[in-house]
Amino acid sequence: MSVYERPLTDLVGIGEEKAKLFDSLKLHTVSDLLEYFPFRYEDYKLKDLQTAEHEERVTVVGEVHSEPSVRYYGKKKNRLTFRMLVGRLLVTVTFFNRGFLKNQLSLGTEVTITGKWDRHRMTITGTELHKGAKEQDQTIEPVYSATANVPSKMIKSAILQAIKQFGEEIPEPLPQSLRQTYKLVSKKEAVHELHHPTGQSGLKQARRRMVYEEFLYFQLKMQMFRKTQREHSNGQSLEIDVEDIKQFKASLPFALTKAQERVIEEVVQDMISPYQMNRLLQGDVGSGKTVVAAACLFAVIQAGYQGALMVPTEILAEQHLESLNGWFEPLGKRVELFSGSLKGKRRREKLEALQNGEIDLAIGTHALIQDDVVFKKLGFVITDEQHRFGVNQRRQLRSKGEHADVLFMTATPIPRTLAISVFGDMDVSILDEMPAGRKPIETYWAKHDMLERVLGFVEKELKQGRQAYVICPLIEESEMLEVQNAIDVYNILTDYFKNRFKVGLMHGRLPSEEKDEVMTAFSTNDTQLLVSTTVVEVGVNVPNATMMVIYDADRFGLAQLHQLRGRVGRGSAQSYCVLLADPKTENGRERMRVMTETNDGFVLSERDLELRGPGDFFGAKQSGLPDFKVADVVHDYRTLEVARQDAATLVDSNYFWEDPEYRLLRDYLMSTGALDQSKLD
Repeated sequence: MSVYERPLTDLVGIGEEKAKLFDSLKLHTVSDLLEYFPFRYEDYKLKDLQTAEHEERVTVVGEVHSEPSVRYYGKKKNRLTFRMLVGRLLVTVTFFNRGFLKNQLSLGTEVTITGKWDRHRMTITGTELHKGAKEQDQTIEPVYSATANVPSKMIKSAILQAIKQFGEEIPEPLPQSLRQTYKLVSKKEAVHELHHPTGQSGLKQARRRMVYEEFLYFQLKMQMFRKTQREHSNGQSLEIDVEDIKQFKASLPFALTKAQERVIEEVVQDMISPYQMNRLLQGDVGSGKTVVAAACLFAVIQAGYQGALMVPTEILAEQHLESLNGWFEPLGKRVELFSGSLKGKRRREKLEALQNGEIDLAIGTHALIQDDVVFKKLGFVITDEQHRFGVNQRRQLRSKGEHADVLFMTATPIPRTLAISVFGDMDVSILDEMPAGRKPIETYWAKHDMLERVLGFVEKELKQGRQAYVICPLIEESEMLEVQNAIDVYNILTDYFKNRFKVGLMHGRLPSEEKDEVMTAFSTNDTQLLVSTTVVEVGVNVPNATMMVIYDADRFGLAQLHQLRGRVGRGSAQSYCVLLADPKTENGRERMRVMTETNDGFVLSERDLELRGPGDFFGAKQSGLPDFKVADVVHDYRTLEVARQDAATLVDSNYFWEDPEYRLLRDYLMSTGALDQSKLD
C-alpha cells in the first residue's frame, strides 16, 4: 500500500479519535499529512541590533537587567515591561497580554527574545520568549495552519512521525529527464526540507521543486481538457481566401497595427483548421478589437457563412452596428441589430431574412439566443465582454450553428499569469499595441478638499466644447459607506453649472428607455456633463468626452478604474482623468499612484493581481484556480509558464503515453477525470 492510500491510523500515536480531529483539516491519509506544508517560516537566526533595520523582526539573546513590571488596563489587558542587556546595548522589552511571563524572569536570567525592533526608541515589542540561549542549528521554524482542536504542536508531532515511518516511501512522480533539465531535488528531499529546513538555501530548492510539480499537475489537466475538446469538437474547416481579407483591409481609412495583423492571422489559422475554434482575444481599451473581429467576419461571410456578434448591452450593440455597418455596407454586406426592443412586424421581417440567409451579420444582446432566432448557415460566433454572459448563454449562441467557430473578446486585461491558468483550455490572442495617433490619457490624483480646483479644470474643458463624465460609486446615500452618491453629486453639479452647462444623470436603476435617452443626449452633446455610476464602464463611445472625474476612486479596483478611464481618450484631443480620493490604507494609496503612472492595462492588471490576489481578481468563486499548497500564481508565474509549455508538449507526445517513467503523471490525469482509460488502451 502506498503512502497515498495509508490512513492516518497507520501512524504510531494516532488512533481513531485523533484521526477524526485531523478530518477537520481535510487530512485523511499519510500523504495528506506529508503534504500539509507550512504556510510560512520563522527565522530565529540571531540578529545584531547595531545593524538591524528599524521595525525589522529580530531574535536576540541577553540578560534580564531590571525587575519586570506588569500594568493592567481595560478588560483583561496587560503590558509586561523589563529592560534587557544585549551585548553592550540596554533595550526595553514589552509584551502585550503576556503578564504570566513575569514569573519566568528574574535579574540576570539569560533569555532569547523574538519581536519587532524599534531602533529609535531602543525597544523590542516581543512575540516569543525562551529561557536560555536558543540553539542555532535549527533557526528556521515552520508555522502550520492550526485550529483549537488540532494545535500546531499536534501537527508537528504527527508529521515528524509520518516522516519517520514512511519518509523513505514517498514516490517520485517526476521523470529523471525533467528533474535533470531543471536541476530539481527529489520529492523525498523536498518534503523533508519543507518540514525540517536545514537553511534558507535548502528551503528555496525544496520549494522550487514542489512549485514546479504543482503547476505541472495543474497544467497537464488543463492541456488534456484542451486536447480532448479539440479532438472531439467536430469543427469545420472554412475555405478562407486571404484575398478577401486584403480587400477588407484596403477599404479601411487607416492601417492596421502589427498586433492586429498577427491576431487576424491566428484567428484565420483556427478557421481553416478542422478543429472548432475556442480562442480568447484580449485587448486593452482602444486597441482595435472591433476591426479585427470585422476582418475575420468579412472573410467568413465571403466563404458563404453568416456571423453573429453578441454583446452585453443595447448601447454597445448599437455602437458595433454603426461601426460594422460603416465598413460592411460599401462592400455589399447586410448587418442587422437584434435586441429586446425589436418588436412586431419589423422583428418578424428580420427573423425571416436571417433564416433565409439575406442577413450576413447579426449583432445583438442576449436576444440573439432566443429560440425564434434561426440562422441559415452560422459559421462564426463572437462574444464581446464574454465574462458578462453565463456559460449556458454562450453555449446557446454557439449551438445555433453547426460546429461554428467561437471567438471570445474582452477589454478587461487579464494578467498573463491568470490567462494561462484560468483559460488554460483556450488559445489566447493579445492585442498589445495601440493604433497610431492615440494620445495617452493624463491621470491625476486629487484629495477631496481640492474639488473646487478640479471643477475649474472641468469647466475649462467644457468651455472648449468638450464633454465630461463624473463617476460615483453609489446611486443613493448609504449609511454604510461614506462615499459620494450619484444623485447628491448630480444635484450639486447641476447647481454649480447652472445656466452654463447641462448635467445628465445615469445609473443602473433607470428604465432602459430612460437610459437610452440620457446616453443619446450625451452622445449628441445636448448634455455636456454626465454624472453616472459604473454603468458606463463598458461600451460607451463619445469621442468628444475628454474629461473624467472619479469620486472616491480608492473604492474601485485598478482594473475597474482603467475600464472607466477608457471612456475618454477616444478622440484626437488630449484627455484627462482625475481620481478624487482620500485613501486610508497603503494599498489604497498605492492604487492611486499606479493609476497615475501608467495607461497600460496589462501592467495595471498585473499590479492589481499583486495587490488583491487571484481569488479577488475574478471573485473567489469564479477564479477557477485550485488551492495550491506551495505555489503562488503571482510570484511563481515564470514556473507556471514553463510548466504549461512542458504539459502541452507531454500530452501531444507518444513517449508520455508509453514510457513507464511517466506512469504516476498518467495516474494523476486518470484520478482527475481529465483522462479515461481508453486513452491508455
